[in-house]
Amino acid sequence: MSRFNHRGIFLQKLGPTIVNPDEVLVSMQFALKEEDWDAENNVETTALLDSTILIASSHDGGRSFSLGNINKDIDGDGDIDADDKAKLLALAKAYVSIARP
Repeated sequence: MSRFNHRGIFLQKLGPTIVNPDEVLVSMQFALKEEDWDAENNVETTALLDSTILIASSHDGGRSFSLGNINKDIDGDGDIDADDKAKLLALAKAYVSIARP
């Protein structure tokens, strides 16, 4: 997130593990950033608002992912449907394919 764009997506790849070398999890956090000024301590503060965390899981090394129920309109078209889920799954797959993020 920058000073100009207060929306952000934080992605984190988890796995594979020793227990299951084909398991990969992608944590996706969607948030809004709010900046404020703490006059008492004379510092700028930052808070994340409206934060949502979703976990996409793969059991085939990241070739395909599954995602539990989502309850947020991700693509902004006014409804929560299969398109939202498809975009999240594509994001997880694309992120895992990046060798050095």
